[in-house]
Amino acid sequence: MSDASLAADALPVGRPTGHRTVARGESAVVRVVLIGVGLGFLALFLALPLAIVFLEAFARGWGAYRAGIADPDSLSAIQLTLLVAAITIPINVVVGIAGAWAVAKHEFRGKSVLVSLIDLPFSVSPVIAGLVYVLLFGAQGYLGPFLKSQGLQIIFALPGIVLATLFVTFPFIARELIPHMQALGNADEEAALTLGASPWRTFLMVTLPNIKWSLLYGVLLCNARAMGEFGAVAVVSGKIRGLTTTMPLHVEILYNEYMSVAAFAVASLLALLALVTLAAKTFLEWRYADEIVATRRH
Repeated sequence: MSDASLAADALPVGRPTGHRTVARGESAVVRVVLIGVGLGFLALFLALPLAIVFLEAFARGWGAYRAGIADPDSLSAIQLTLLVAAITIPINVVVGIAGAWAVAKHEFRGKSVLVSLIDLPFSVSPVIAGLVYVLLFGAQGYLGPFLKSQGLQIIFALPGIVLATLFVTFPFIARELIPHMQALGNADEEAALTLGASPWRTFLMVTLPNIKWSLLYGVLLCNARAMGEFGAVAVVSGKIRGLTTTMPLHVEILYNEYMSVAAFAVASLLALLALVTLAAKTFLEWRYADEIVATRRH
Protein backbone atom coordinates (compact mmCIF):
# COMPACT_ATOMS: atom_id res chain seq x y z
CA MET A 1 0.00 0.00 0.00
CA SER A 2 1.36 3.40 -0.94
CA ASP A 3 2.10 6.25 1.46
CA ALA A 4 -0.72 8.29 -0.12
CA SER A 5 -3.20 5.51 0.58
CA LEU A 6 -2.06 5.24 4.17
CA ALA A 7 -2.38 9.00 4.61
CA ALA A 8 -5.86 8.96 3.13
CA ASP A 9 -6.91 6.11 5.44
CA ALA A 10 -5.55 8.04 8.42
CA LEU A 11 -7.87 10.99 7.77
CA PRO A 12 -10.79 11.17 10.21
CA VAL A 13 -14.28 10.96 8.78
CA GLY A 14 -15.54 14.43 7.92
CA ARG A 15 -12.08 16.03 8.00
CA PRO A 16 -11.76 18.76 5.31
CA THR A 17 -9.25 17.96 2.57
CA GLY A 18 -8.66 21.09 0.53
CA HIS A 19 -12.09 22.37 -0.47
CA ARG A 20 -13.90 19.04 -0.05
CA THR A 21 -15.02 17.17 3.02
CA VAL A 22 -14.52 13.45 3.22
CA ALA A 23 -17.88 11.97 4.17
CA ARG A 24 -18.38 8.25 4.49
CA GLY A 25 -21.61 6.31 4.70
CA GLU A 26 -23.67 8.98 2.92
CA SER A 27 -24.59 8.46 -0.71
CA ALA A 28 -25.42 11.13 -3.25
CA VAL A 29 -29.03 9.92 -3.29
CA VAL A 30 -29.39 10.53 0.46
CA ARG A 31 -27.97 14.04 0.14
CA VAL A 32 -30.31 14.86 -2.75
CA VAL A 33 -33.34 13.53 -0.86
CA LEU A 34 -32.49 15.44 2.32
CA ILE A 35 -31.86 18.67 0.44
CA GLY A 36 -35.03 18.19 -1.57
CA VAL A 37 -37.13 17.60 1.54
CA GLY A 38 -35.69 20.69 3.20
CA LEU A 39 -36.19 22.91 0.18
CA GLY A 40 -39.67 21.52 -0.42
CA PHE A 41 -40.69 22.23 3.17
CA LEU A 42 -39.35 25.79 2.99
CA ALA A 43 -41.07 26.41 -0.33
CA LEU A 44 -44.43 25.01 0.80
CA PHE A 45 -44.68 26.47 4.28
CA LEU A 46 -42.60 29.65 4.04
CA ALA A 47 -41.97 30.92 0.51
CA LEU A 48 -45.41 30.11 -0.91
CA PRO A 49 -47.45 31.80 1.87
CA LEU A 50 -45.17 34.82 1.71
CA ALA A 51 -45.60 35.05 -2.06
CA ILE A 52 -49.39 34.79 -1.71
CA VAL A 53 -49.38 37.72 0.72
CA PHE A 54 -47.73 39.98 -1.86
CA LEU A 55 -49.85 38.63 -4.73
CA GLU A 56 -53.07 39.35 -2.84
CA ALA A 57 -51.81 42.76 -1.77
CA PHE A 58 -51.32 43.80 -5.40
CA ALA A 59 -54.34 41.87 -6.75
CA ARG A 60 -56.17 45.10 -7.62
CA GLY A 61 -53.18 47.15 -8.67
CA TRP A 62 -50.85 49.69 -7.16
CA GLY A 63 -53.62 52.21 -6.51
CA ALA A 64 -55.57 49.88 -4.23
CA TYR A 65 -52.38 48.83 -2.47
CA ARG A 66 -51.37 52.43 -1.83
CA ALA A 67 -54.88 53.27 -0.61
CA GLY A 68 -54.73 50.43 1.90
CA ILE A 69 -51.40 51.64 3.27
CA ALA A 70 -52.34 55.35 3.22
CA ASP A 71 -55.56 54.84 5.15
CA PRO A 72 -55.40 56.88 8.41
CA ASP A 73 -56.06 53.80 10.55
CA SER A 74 -53.32 51.88 8.74
CA LEU A 75 -50.86 54.74 9.20
CA SER A 76 -51.77 54.89 12.89
CA ALA A 77 -51.15 51.15 13.24
CA ILE A 78 -47.78 51.47 11.49
CA GLN A 79 -46.73 54.36 13.70
CA LEU A 80 -47.81 52.56 16.88
CA THR A 81 -45.95 49.39 15.88
CA LEU A 82 -42.73 51.29 15.23
CA LEU A 83 -43.14 53.29 18.44
CA VAL A 84 -43.64 50.18 20.56
CA ALA A 85 -40.56 48.57 19.00
CA ALA A 86 -38.54 51.76 19.57
CA ILE A 87 -39.48 51.71 23.27
CA THR A 88 -39.14 48.02 24.01
CA ILE A 89 -35.84 47.31 22.25
CA PRO A 90 -33.65 49.75 24.29
CA ILE A 91 -35.26 48.49 27.51
CA ASN A 92 -34.63 44.90 26.50
CA VAL A 93 -31.01 45.72 25.62
CA VAL A 94 -30.34 47.12 29.09
CA VAL A 95 -32.24 44.42 30.99
CA GLY A 96 -30.99 41.63 28.74
CA ILE A 97 -27.33 42.61 29.17
CA ALA A 98 -27.79 42.92 32.94
CA GLY A 99 -29.48 39.52 33.18
CA ALA A 100 -26.92 37.82 30.96
CA TRP A 101 -24.06 39.43 32.91
CA ALA A 102 -25.47 38.19 36.21
CA VAL A 103 -25.96 34.64 34.94
CA ALA A 104 -22.72 34.28 32.98
CA LYS A 105 -20.25 36.19 35.12
CA HIS A 106 -21.37 35.54 38.70
CA GLU A 107 -22.29 32.68 41.01
CA PHE A 108 -24.99 33.41 43.57
CA ARG A 109 -27.84 31.76 45.40
CA GLY A 110 -30.98 31.75 43.29
CA LYS A 111 -29.17 31.80 39.96
CA SER A 112 -31.29 28.94 38.65
CA VAL A 113 -34.40 30.91 39.57
CA LEU A 114 -33.17 33.88 37.54
CA VAL A 115 -32.52 31.62 34.54
CA SER A 116 -36.03 30.17 34.87
CA LEU A 117 -37.52 33.67 34.98
CA ILE A 118 -35.63 34.64 31.84
CA ASP A 119 -37.06 31.58 30.06
CA LEU A 120 -40.58 32.07 31.46
CA PRO A 121 -42.01 33.99 28.47
CA PHE A 122 -41.06 31.06 26.22
CA SER A 123 -43.35 28.72 28.16
CA VAL A 124 -46.25 31.06 28.99
CA SER A 125 -48.85 31.79 26.34
CA PRO A 126 -48.84 35.46 25.27
CA VAL A 127 -52.60 35.53 25.81
CA ILE A 128 -52.11 34.48 29.44
CA ALA A 129 -49.51 37.22 29.85
CA GLY A 130 -51.98 39.77 28.53
CA LEU A 131 -54.67 38.54 30.90
CA VAL A 132 -52.27 38.86 33.84
CA TYR A 133 -51.67 42.52 32.99
CA VAL A 134 -55.41 43.09 32.73
CA LEU A 135 -55.89 41.55 36.19
CA LEU A 136 -53.15 43.78 37.58
CA PHE A 137 -53.75 47.10 35.85
CA GLY A 138 -57.31 46.89 34.50
CA ALA A 139 -60.16 49.02 35.84
CA GLN A 140 -61.33 46.12 38.00
CA GLY A 141 -57.82 44.78 38.67
CA TYR A 142 -55.70 44.87 41.80
CA LEU A 143 -54.02 48.17 40.95
CA GLY A 144 -56.72 49.57 38.67
CA PRO A 145 -58.54 51.81 41.17
CA PHE A 146 -55.29 53.34 42.43
CA LEU A 147 -54.04 54.02 38.91
CA LYS A 148 -57.38 55.56 37.97
CA SER A 149 -57.22 57.88 40.98
CA GLN A 150 -53.79 59.03 39.80
CA GLY A 151 -55.00 59.63 36.26
CA LEU A 152 -52.91 56.78 34.85
CA GLN A 153 -54.20 54.35 32.24
CA ILE A 154 -52.23 51.20 31.48
CA ILE A 155 -54.71 48.86 29.84
CA PHE A 156 -56.20 49.93 26.49
CA ALA A 157 -53.35 52.41 26.11
CA LEU A 158 -49.72 52.57 24.99
CA PRO A 159 -48.20 51.56 28.37
CA GLY A 160 -50.12 48.28 28.39
CA ILE A 161 -49.04 47.46 24.84
CA VAL A 162 -45.41 48.20 25.76
CA LEU A 163 -45.60 46.01 28.87
CA ALA A 164 -47.11 43.11 26.95
CA THR A 165 -44.49 43.42 24.22
CA LEU A 166 -41.70 43.60 26.79
CA PHE A 167 -42.90 40.37 28.35
CA VAL A 168 -42.85 38.35 25.13
CA THR A 169 -39.59 39.82 23.81
CA PHE A 170 -37.53 39.87 27.00
CA PRO A 171 -35.74 36.49 26.63
CA PHE A 172 -34.33 37.03 23.14
CA ILE A 173 -31.40 39.29 23.96
CA ALA A 174 -30.50 37.63 27.26
CA ARG A 175 -30.67 34.14 25.75
CA GLU A 176 -28.43 35.20 22.85
CA LEU A 177 -25.84 36.68 25.21
CA ILE A 178 -25.68 34.13 28.03
CA PRO A 179 -23.89 31.27 26.20
CA HIS A 180 -21.50 33.69 24.50
CA MET A 181 -20.58 35.39 27.79
CA GLN A 182 -20.12 32.01 29.46
CA ALA A 183 -17.78 30.91 26.67
CA LEU A 184 -15.73 34.11 26.96
CA GLY A 185 -15.18 33.75 30.70
CA ASN A 186 -13.88 36.50 32.97
CA ALA A 187 -10.22 36.66 31.96
CA ASP A 188 -10.44 39.81 29.83
CA GLU A 189 -12.42 41.76 32.43
CA GLU A 190 -10.11 40.69 35.24
CA ALA A 191 -7.08 41.76 33.21
CA ALA A 192 -8.60 45.16 32.53
CA LEU A 193 -9.45 45.68 36.19
CA THR A 194 -5.95 44.64 37.19
CA LEU A 195 -4.54 47.29 34.86
CA GLY A 196 -6.59 49.95 36.60
CA ALA A 197 -9.68 50.28 34.40
CA SER A 198 -12.92 51.15 36.15
CA PRO A 199 -15.83 48.66 35.95
CA TRP A 200 -17.75 50.93 33.58
CA ARG A 201 -14.74 51.45 31.31
CA THR A 202 -14.08 47.70 31.37
CA PHE A 203 -17.61 47.05 30.20
CA LEU A 204 -17.45 49.62 27.39
CA MET A 205 -13.95 48.80 26.16
CA VAL A 206 -13.74 45.04 26.78
CA THR A 207 -17.07 43.31 27.36
CA LEU A 208 -19.23 45.21 24.88
CA PRO A 209 -16.87 44.73 21.89
CA ASN A 210 -16.68 41.01 22.67
CA ILE A 211 -20.45 40.53 22.71
CA LYS A 212 -21.50 43.06 20.07
CA TRP A 213 -22.44 40.48 17.42
CA SER A 214 -24.49 38.35 19.80
CA LEU A 215 -26.14 41.54 21.04
CA LEU A 216 -26.95 42.59 17.50
CA TYR A 217 -28.52 39.21 16.71
CA GLY A 218 -30.61 39.47 19.86
CA VAL A 219 -31.76 42.96 18.90
CA LEU A 220 -32.80 41.79 15.43
CA LEU A 221 -34.80 38.88 16.86
CA CYS A 222 -36.33 41.13 19.50
CA ASN A 223 -37.33 43.69 16.87
CA ALA A 224 -38.97 41.07 14.66
CA ARG A 225 -40.99 39.66 17.56
CA ALA A 226 -41.96 43.10 18.85
CA MET A 227 -43.41 44.15 15.50
CA GLY A 228 -45.19 40.84 14.93
CA GLU A 229 -46.65 40.15 18.38
CA PHE A 230 -50.39 39.55 18.37
CA GLY A 231 -51.74 37.57 21.33
CA ALA A 232 -50.60 39.58 24.34
CA VAL A 233 -51.14 42.92 22.59
CA ALA A 234 -54.64 41.90 21.48
CA VAL A 235 -55.66 41.35 25.12
CA VAL A 236 -54.29 44.57 26.62
CA SER A 237 -54.97 46.94 23.72
CA GLY A 238 -58.73 46.60 23.43
CA LYS A 239 -58.29 46.81 19.64
CA ILE A 240 -59.43 50.42 19.52
CA ARG A 241 -59.19 51.18 15.84
CA GLY A 242 -56.86 54.03 15.03
CA LEU A 243 -55.65 54.29 18.62
CA THR A 244 -54.40 51.00 20.08
CA THR A 245 -54.19 48.70 17.08
CA THR A 246 -50.73 47.60 15.97
CA MET A 247 -50.13 46.27 12.47
CA PRO A 248 -50.97 42.61 13.25
CA LEU A 249 -54.19 43.66 14.99
CA HIS A 250 -55.12 45.99 12.16
CA VAL A 251 -54.62 43.19 9.63
CA GLU A 252 -57.09 41.03 11.55
CA ILE A 253 -59.65 43.84 11.74
CA LEU A 254 -59.42 44.55 8.02
CA TYR A 255 -59.67 40.86 7.11
CA ASN A 256 -62.71 40.35 9.37
CA GLU A 257 -64.37 43.30 7.61
CA TYR A 258 -63.74 41.62 4.23
CA MET A 259 -61.27 44.33 3.20
CA SER A 260 -58.83 41.71 1.98
CA VAL A 261 -56.73 43.94 -0.28
CA ALA A 262 -56.08 46.45 2.50
CA ALA A 263 -55.45 43.62 4.96
CA PHE A 264 -52.87 41.99 2.68
CA ALA A 265 -51.33 45.39 1.92
CA VAL A 266 -50.62 46.01 5.60
CA ALA A 267 -49.55 42.37 6.01
CA SER A 268 -47.12 42.73 3.12
CA LEU A 269 -45.58 45.77 4.77
CA LEU A 270 -45.18 43.80 7.99
CA ALA A 271 -43.62 40.93 6.04
CA LEU A 272 -41.34 43.38 4.26
CA LEU A 273 -40.08 44.70 7.60
CA ALA A 274 -39.31 41.13 8.65
CA LEU A 275 -37.48 40.49 5.37
CA VAL A 276 -35.44 43.67 5.82
CA THR A 277 -34.47 42.47 9.31
CA LEU A 278 -33.43 39.09 7.88
CA ALA A 279 -31.51 40.75 5.05
CA ALA A 280 -29.65 42.97 7.52
CA LYS A 281 -28.67 39.95 9.59
CA THR A 282 -27.51 38.04 6.49
CA PHE A 283 -25.51 41.01 5.20
CA LEU A 284 -23.74 41.49 8.51
CA GLU A 285 -22.89 37.80 8.68
CA TRP A 286 -21.44 37.96 5.17
CA ARG A 287 -19.67 41.29 5.52
CA TYR A 288 -18.09 40.64 8.91
CA ALA A 289 -17.85 36.84 8.81
CA ASP A 290 -14.18 36.70 9.81
CA GLU A 291 -14.64 39.09 12.71
CA ILE A 292 -17.71 37.22 13.94
CA VAL A 293 -15.88 33.87 13.87
CA ALA A 294 -12.89 35.40 15.65
CA THR A 295 -15.15 36.85 18.34
CA ARG A 296 -16.97 33.54 18.82
CA ARG A 297 -13.66 31.70 19.23
CA HIS A 298 -12.23 34.31 21.58
